[in-house]
Amino acid sequence: MSVINQTTTFELGTEDQNLYQVYDKREILRLLQGIVKEGGFVALSLQNGMGSFLSRLLKVDDKHQRVMLDASQDETVNNLFITNSHVMAEASLEKVRILFNISKLSSCHDDGFPALCFPVPDSLIRLQRREFFRVNTPVAQAAECIIPIFSEPYVLRLADISCGGVALLDEMKYLSTELGHEYTNCQIDLGDSGNILATLQIRNFLDLTLLNGKIKRRFGCQFQQLAPGTLATIQRYIMALERERNARLTGMF
Repeated sequence: MSVINQTTTFELGTEDQNLYQVYDKREILRLLQGIVKEGGFVALSLQNGMGSFLSRLLKVDDKHQRVMLDASQDETVNNLFITNSHVMAEASLEKVRILFNISKLSSCHDDGFPALCFPVPDSLIRLQRREFFRVNTPVAQAAECIIPIFSEPYVLRLADISCGGVALLDEMKYLSTELGHEYTNCQIDLGDSGNILATLQIRNFLDLTLLNGKIKRRFGCQFQQLAPGTLATIQRYIMALERERNARLTGMF
């Protein structure tokens, strides 16, 4: 039985990750193949915080115990991950968070196109809680959300976004703190990726005290009943943010 090395554990708060680890090889293959069938989106990151990018699992070769995923269009990013031994991956299957470490990442080809390969992991973590990969939105090009609670639009800045919801910064503290409260017809501007219309449900909130003493309220909101095509728009936006972040890390942006 293989155990994830202590230097490459995931941050799960106060949870004991051993409760969620899967070691059975057949179950690991089943979960990875399920991720591929759902679209294969997977977020790769380095433990030292020096890089991350959003990719897709392409196929799981159970005969050769190998997994293939999309390579980055930036060869510098690919080399950064190939030469790093602490690569972590995060995906979701039926909205359940799947985490695993990648060893021996290498370059390969899938039907003639550049790809990345790695051995089927010895273990993975399947969390019971439903979470999504989320990214922080850039301050310089802040994404905005318009909530129709007044006669004039109330505009809030997005702190982060995932395929499951958004975090909003409510400086005026106008939003309801009632958990479960829903705001309909919220317009979210995702820049070049497009605009989306969504119902947001309040899931949590936190008051943040800034260095100047000003208090800013942060709301965690969950998407409710997204219209067809909306999820694809959100995914495009997340991938665009990741490409920009990787470009900055490699000095290409």
